[in-house]
Amino acid sequence: MHLACILPEVILTLAGVLIMLVDPLLPRTASRKPTGWFSVLAMVAAFAASAWQLHLAPGTAYYGVVQTDAFSVFFHLLICGTVLVALLAAIDSVRPEAHDMGEFFALILLGTVGMLLMTSAVELLLVFIGLEISSISTYILAGFRRRSGKSIEASIKYFLLGSFATAFFLYGIALTFGATGTTRIAAIAAALPHTTTPILAWTAVGLILIGLGFKVSAAPFHVWTPDVYEGAPSPVVALMSTAPKAAAFAVLLRIFYGAYPSIQQHWWSLFWVLAAVSMTLGNLAALRQQSVKRMLAYSSIAHAGYLLVAFTSFSLQGIAAASFYALCYVAMNVGIFAVISHVGGYDDHLWSITDYRGLAYRSPVLCGAMAFFLLSLIGIPFTGGFFAKFYVFSAALQQGMFGLAIIGLINSGIAAFYYLRLLTALYSKPAQGSPVLAVPRMSITLGLAILLSASATLLLGVVPRSSLDLAQRGAGTLFQTGHPAQAAVQVVNDAPSQ
Repeated sequence: MHLACILPEVILTLAGVLIMLVDPLLPRTASRKPTGWFSVLAMVAAFAASAWQLHLAPGTAYYGVVQTDAFSVFFHLLICGTVLVALLAAIDSVRPEAHDMGEFFALILLGTVGMLLMTSAVELLLVFIGLEISSISTYILAGFRRRSGKSIEASIKYFLLGSFATAFFLYGIALTFGATGTTRIAAIAAALPHTTTPILAWTAVGLILIGLGFKVSAAPFHVWTPDVYEGAPSPVVALMSTAPKAAAFAVLLRIFYGAYPSIQQHWWSLFWVLAAVSMTLGNLAALRQQSVKRMLAYSSIAHAGYLLVAFTSFSLQGIAAASFYALCYVAMNVGIFAVISHVGGYDDHLWSITDYRGLAYRSPVLCGAMAFFLLSLIGIPFTGGFFAKFYVFSAALQQGMFGLAIIGLINSGIAAFYYLRLLTALYSKPAQGSPVLAVPRMSITLGLAILLSASATLLLGVVPRSSLDLAQRGAGTLFQTGHPAQAAVQVVNDAPSQ
């Protein structure tokens, strides 16, 4: 039972270690593409193992620090599916002559292990370990273009700011232990109403929110996002803009709904402000961008704000809406970056909006896919983006958050402007006298990655019921254990198995 609870993590750990052992033994001139295919197979196996976990009875393992339930399985499937698409997009996007691509794929697999641990951990110290495993991998991947000054700058900036954010998170864990005498999420919820030092708990909430706010690119902790997105290779941005954020949002949900429900009146206003500021600042900054990647970076800040709207509802519907929004967002975002990584190439020689003018005449299929993802990011009906925003704003309205919902709707209108500006450029004729760069032929792996992303985005907009049902199952599991009485029962039930 214990091994079954971490089976996806075990599969990916073994695969990553095996790549690191085999890669140095290959001739320097040999192609590393087989390691990419092996990574894809490992991710498929991890996805299948996560789906199999749906049939397991909810429970904890390894002295109660890991929990398998519908909530953790939902995000396991989400993360494994996202990384699978990112791997497929990366196989033919990287330089074929590169001899260090084995490290590239191993880092992705090992980073995914950290993300999966974050979503299933019910012990704050294990959450911290998973966060560090994921972060260290993405720090290195951001600077993988070692001959590019922008890439190295992005990696260093991401590392330095990320280290500060991690320190805030760790101090928050320490203060939580000081206030409650434990770092287990269920035990924290049970002990918090009886703490004699509530000021420590309130401070801990703020520090933990700073640490995780950095990971999800919520304003004002977003300053790293545009520079890192612009400097990192596009295949890496396709990964780091989706899967790590989904894992961080899962941690936010589990910690704040599972550990701190008794002081909800203290952190509710923080999420309200973060949601409003992130939406507004992200969209207004995106209006001024000429770089496609920087525009999408600020767009991701705005989408973090939309998702945080669901946190303010403090309800089962809010958890389900946040989970469903994360699913829709990663589907369309990994898809659009897969297109960008192919059109712009590994070195991002196409970076501005004007460089994408006339893409419809050079590659109608890629242009159509990019246009579809842009429409979903806007929130046009029959796309996943529409239902994602619909459920988030509905959850807010049900709890009387009319002001925040209005701010969100206004920001959705602002966002439509810069998305449509890029969409218009795709179908406009190139400016007279400007060089027309040929688009490389689309490979099978890239086509499969885009097909999977587009299919998911379309299905989530047309038949969202099955995904929403799974999100609601996970929300039910989390919301039930997020009350002090229920948490105390869970701690007692877990005690004999320790």
